[in-house]
Amino acid sequence: MSNPGRNIINAEFADLFVDEEFNPYRSCIQGLANEPVAVQALLKRAEEFLRNEADYAGLGDTSQPAIVERLAANRPRICIIQGSADHPAHLFDHEHALRAAARIWQNGGVPFTFGIPVICDGTAQNNIGQSYSLASRNHTATAVNINFEGHSYHAAYVISGCDKTPTGILSGLAAADRARREPERGTAPVWAVFVPAHVLKGGSIPKNTREKLQDIQDAARSAGDAQLADDIEDNCHYILQCSSDEAFLALLNRAVEHGLIDRPSADTILNELAAATCDDKGGICAFNGTGNSSRTLISALGFVPADSELLVDEAPTALIARNVDQLFRMINKPEYAVCEILKHNYGNAVLIHNATGSSSNLMLHMPCVMRHAGFDVTLFDYEKIRDAHPVPDIYAHSLTEGRDTFVLAQQGKAGLHHGMASLYKVLKDLNVPMNWDAPTVTGKTWGERVDAIPVAVSPDLPQERSVIRIKPIRDISGTDIMRGNFFSSCTLKVAGMSTDSYNRFNGKVFLVRYYENETQCNQELRSSSLEETLSQMPELTPELLSALRKFNDAPADQDILTMINNGTLAFAFVIAGQGPKAFGMPEMFAPSQYLRHHGVVERTSMMITDGRYSGVTKGACVGHMVPEAFEGGGIGTLVNGDLLWVRLTDKRIDLIDRNAFLRGEVEPLSAAPFEERKELLAARQAKIENRQHQIAACNVLDNVSTAEFGVVPAVVHRRATIPWSF
Repeated sequence: MSNPGRNIINAEFADLFVDEEFNPYRSCIQGLANEPVAVQALLKRAEEFLRNEADYAGLGDTSQPAIVERLAANRPRICIIQGSADHPAHLFDHEHALRAAARIWQNGGVPFTFGIPVICDGTAQNNIGQSYSLASRNHTATAVNINFEGHSYHAAYVISGCDKTPTGILSGLAAADRARREPERGTAPVWAVFVPAHVLKGGSIPKNTREKLQDIQDAARSAGDAQLADDIEDNCHYILQCSSDEAFLALLNRAVEHGLIDRPSADTILNELAAATCDDKGGICAFNGTGNSSRTLISALGFVPADSELLVDEAPTALIARNVDQLFRMINKPEYAVCEILKHNYGNAVLIHNATGSSSNLMLHMPCVMRHAGFDVTLFDYEKIRDAHPVPDIYAHSLTEGRDTFVLAQQGKAGLHHGMASLYKVLKDLNVPMNWDAPTVTGKTWGERVDAIPVAVSPDLPQERSVIRIKPIRDISGTDIMRGNFFSSCTLKVAGMSTDSYNRFNGKVFLVRYYENETQCNQELRSSSLEETLSQMPELTPELLSALRKFNDAPADQDILTMINNGTLAFAFVIAGQGPKAFGMPEMFAPSQYLRHHGVVERTSMMITDGRYSGVTKGACVGHMVPEAFEGGGIGTLVNGDLLWVRLTDKRIDLIDRNAFLRGEVEPLSAAPFEERKELLAARQAKIENRQHQIAACNVLDNVSTAEFGVVPAVVHRRATIPWSF
């Protein structure tokens, strides 16, 4: 055989062969016969695409014999994992993959590429697609693992998008890395770099559309509905995103119900807003939802090259070349294998997640990734780290004050901060204990990366304009794990609550308004007569109203509507039957958004579910309740008129004795009333099971762990036995 090192343009890696006992492309001729044509086709497309770039050095010999030589000699086999072009974050993955493939070949490696479907959580909101979203994360892990292992790749160059795919891909790679550590395999570990898609620039409301909205506001005030006018005004201050469009849908529905506008006119406004929302370059939406929270997580875990963390446009060739080179420098270094990076960085990532107020969805995805890596990590490890090392809020992200993620990326591009390294440096300056020896794909530890930057944020960037704050905004941050007498655990995104609402809700007794599913809740919360509907609940007896007035120090003659308006009467909107096994654990974004932009009720009420929430959710939203209603959880026993005592500082939500409360006493029950309401619970479970048939059988999550363990497949759950500690 001729020299397999020939035709290598980047001499740095001329002598790089993967050190492992077993090469399937040498021991089995089928792969050596099948795959070269796929590699050759990829390289031909790359050559055609890049040939006119000024600094392009060419690819040389890309014939099948040349490819066979590299495969047989065990040159690095690198797969480029891309997403589907029907997702805004992946519009330029094809071009990105071609640039990466060219550099892999120039470095002496063998490039491959495969794509995975990427469900857009925004598109799937409030339809059956949300019941497939979490399942897609597990399916992504499986698909990535199958392709990675089936074609025996050594490393992955991941074009990382948003929603569930970054953690799904990382889970699949981690599972492969863990399996390859079995002595019988005789294979090298798995290495990976992630390059997140650029940030999508938020839209703005067209002038003529804003005038139409103003006309509705004026009409609402004339009709005596100042609250609707205020709610529209509030939503107009947000950068235009799919999330704010959803809020406009609810607000315009209220306007139609009031006769302030007809349905066709409302739909025209919604169409105009939709058409002005997304920049044609695509990208990851600019709010701090699951997309950008996943970007933050992958970066905090050390998998993203520093200059690729926050892009404002598609990645250029030179940047991609540097990223590929970083990946090649990790080959044959087991300390940079996927599971090793995860082991050393997970505790850091928990602290960064808290400090940045990232999506509560990651409370599922973080243990999911670690359990795929074989580590026995649960929701309660997150809690231990959070409680042992509290971190303040240092992330002033805002969609109304010019501090969204696109602005953050622009500030980074201008050299005003250093992305993730700046966040680490702020925490270091605040004496938050971190693992400074944790490795990253840059080849440097976090300690080395932080020591290399003089300041976290440039003094040229005024702090009021900076997303990253040197001085803490407030002490409370992140996500709390709550306990209660009718459930094992649930999550509350404290970062989504204002300090004022946190203090007002702490210690308050809430009246349960129960819904068997999200659809029922949406119908009610979108109504223009919500306050009237709530005030007419038959459970609001004179005795209960009197007890609530006494508990909240309200005048004895205060009427129900006044109590609702000023918070003397607060509601817990409970949506059950949305857990992973029941209905795929969809996001309760729509009802939470409707509540958030229903000014009166939003200020005084909270939402509770065994489903989950969008990363952009604000307000008192409690989710991930375990056990879920479908598995007999206490949330499924609640009924209209039940009373919940919420103690945020104690991290507790308890069902209290109604009769004792009527006597002026607050007494938590010993447990949920399972025996008294067993027939009701059985009937509800039957309804949930019947409703589950709306989901295709292949995507029902009926063989998974609970949310406390990341909703992972049962076998992944069982195999996660390696102890882990921070």
